Amino acid sequence: MRIDHIHFYVKDALTCRDWFVQQMGFEFVASGASCHTCTTVVKNGAIYFVLSSAIAPNSPVAQFLRQHPPGVADIAFKVADLEWSLEKLLQRGAKVLQPLQTQVYEDGCIKWAKVAAWGDMTHTLVERHSFNPILCFPVQVDWLSETKLGSNGVSQKDKGDGGFDSKLGQGGLCTNVTIDSDKKIPKPAPTNPVLERSEGSTFTPQTHHGASLHSTLPQSPTEAFTHIDHIVLNVAAGDLAKAVQWYQQVLDFQPQQVFTIQTEKSGLCSQVMVHPVTGTQLPINEPTSANSQIQEFLDVNGGAGVQHIAIATRNIVGTIAQRRRQGMSFINVPPSYYSQLRDRYPGYNFSTAAWDAIAQQQILVDWQAQSPQALLLQTFTQPIFAEPTFFFEFIERRWGAKGFGEGNFQALFEAIEREQMKRGCLPMEKS
Repeated sequence: MRIDHIHFYVKDALTCRDWFVQQMGFEFVASGASCHTCTTVVKNGAIYFVLSSAIAPNSPVAQFLRQHPPGVADIAFKVADLEWSLEKLLQRGAKVLQPLQTQVYEDGCIKWAKVAAWGDMTHTLVERHSFNPILCFPVQVDWLSETKLGSNGVSQKDKGDGGFDSKLGQGGLCTNVTIDSDKKIPKPAPTNPVLERSEGSTFTPQTHHGASLHSTLPQSPTEAFTHIDHIVLNVAAGDLAKAVQWYQQVLDFQPQQVFTIQTEKSGLCSQVMVHPVTGTQLPINEPTSANSQIQEFLDVNGGAGVQHIAIATRNIVGTIAQRRRQGMSFINVPPSYYSQLRDRYPGYNFSTAAWDAIAQQQILVDWQAQSPQALLLQTFTQPIFAEPTFFFEFIERRWGAKGFGEGNFQALFEAIEREQMKRGCLPMEKS
């Protein structure tokens, strides 16, 4: 069970898309709409993010955002046989929210179904038979071949509030975009095409080939990320064991490492879940104190949800340097961390330049005692939305590093505590 794509529900899908292109180095794939929802797709390497925002009150995105801030609404998994998988999930007690759907294209087809996950999150199961998987996403929209849209996928006169953090991405950057199309795809009417769509219709989305988009859609230098390394879920106090049991019984994830992180101010408990066939990793956190950063997330998020997504890269130093040049903000790591790190790392054999580069980009370094040469290098963005909820992680696993290191977990927890202090959620440290 591998990750197929991640579906974000946001207030402004096209502004969010521009942010992923500019700040994260993703590529625009396609945009489209139903009568109530605007959807766009971005990719980097094998990672696909689907971004949706509401253009009518009956949109599922609007319903989601009444209860939660922007964030991950659905984690989609690839399966080889959807009918068999769905039957097994039903036998194990899964609740089906959307029964099996099939969309046929000239070069193949896509099948999907949606089940309830933890909290208000869902999991879409996807079976693909296509020469070009970019062209198949399990969303009921009319993929646009030519658009004249405002920053949230509607005409300027109908535009509502953006909602994506203005510090991270500016709106209105992709209007009057023409996407290359072939003649077999019907073109939408030129007058306000988004609002005139019929609900539930689907066409093959159009990919861009470079020429027509580069003049209007902001582009950034890109480096291919390899895959999504893991996704972290936060659940309420007392729910960790139940969430672990659900993922184990329903989706076959198996419990691996356990972490208990505690400082003088707050704490959490975490159980890492791993799929035995694909290696997909899903750490699940619960708070162990009322002022824990996990509890703050739950309070602001309106319940359980995805705290962060870790993106794997082969060169984290170069990746973070590039992302900083594009304007991304990351957690702050004190200089004392690196002086202490050199003293306690048993496999220390980096050059001075290598250590300096790691410290300059404020990257956390960890290892496991049984294999100190296998390094985990990680760092974390600031929350990407206005609320202190969802953020990204970048991770490089050197020399076959597996699992997670407790040192980095502790360092991240303390870094987020420092951000909590700035927000007044925790008492400031005494000088």
